Amino acid sequence: MYPHFIYISTGLKWLDPIDLPAYFTMLLFGFAISIYLLRRWAGRQGIDQALMTDLGLYIIIMGVVGGRILHVFADGKFMDYVNVCIEPSKVEWDVSKTACPTIGGTWDQAAGVCRPAAANCWAWAQLWNGGFVFYGGLVLAVAFGIWFIRRHRLPLLPLLDAGGWAVPFGLFWGRIGCFLGGCCFGERTDLPWGVSFPPYSPASDLHHHMGWIASRNEWSLPVHPTQLYEALFALALSAAILWWLGPRRRYQGQLFLAFVGGYAVFRFLVEFIRSDERGGIGSLSTSQIISLAALALVLWAAKRLRKAALIKIR
Repeated sequence: MYPHFIYISTGLKWLDPIDLPAYFTMLLFGFAISIYLLRRWAGRQGIDQALMTDLGLYIIIMGVVGGRILHVFADGKFMDYVNVCIEPSKVEWDVSKTACPTIGGTWDQAAGVCRPAAANCWAWAQLWNGGFVFYGGLVLAVAFGIWFIRRHRLPLLPLLDAGGWAVPFGLFWGRIGCFLGGCCFGERTDLPWGVSFPPYSPASDLHHHMGWIASRNEWSLPVHPTQLYEALFALALSAAILWWLGPRRRYQGQLFLAFVGGYAVFRFLVEFIRSDERGGIGSLSTSQIISLAALALVLWAAKRLRKAALIKIR
């Protein structure tokens, strides 16, 4: 766990602190590489590379905004954002006493918790503090991307297919950022590759709350590194779509549908061994519900596109 690549307190009100959050940095780094690769692909296809840069930047923005919106409303944190605005004393942040000032908090010595130093009605919009749901970003980014592509009269299905390998490649870097930030961790495990997170990490806080460790100032028990599971899956999915399915594609749009369908199946399954706090309905998490809807949409779209391709061939 390494939540900040750089954190320097300057003592200057207008420049304090200098902060480079690991999660947000890795996320942007991954999608920057994806945009570069898409530009190269577009050049070989005779597509305006400048438009691809614009599209990529807009998709990053929409992805971050969409991911944040779904986090606020579906991750079980909604009342925290409300209270940090109107009643900060009701909010408890699961961070160490040392880390408390770095997120604008003040340490409540009596309760042994970090609370907001002051009311902040814009906490929900402070994206650099983390808190994103991938599906929220994917939905808004795809919706905007389709609008952008049609507005500039670019080839829709070939560009979606390019996203079929580019998006999971960007997701690989984002999930490495999750691992560094300590979020999205898994259930306890005795497997040899189980990972223990440091004191005051989200995993340590949860295990203390469950009574499994004596203090939040202890390392967590070993857990499934679900962030790394998803990172490796995303990288493998990107490679398989680009180098194996790509040459065997039967209809345009198949690569993008393979990404959405493959990710939906994996995400549905990995949610069973995730242990971080997140919203849901009944026994299913929000992401599992969206995964089922996404898989149904993929099956419907695949049938339509396959049928359209056969008609065109005839």
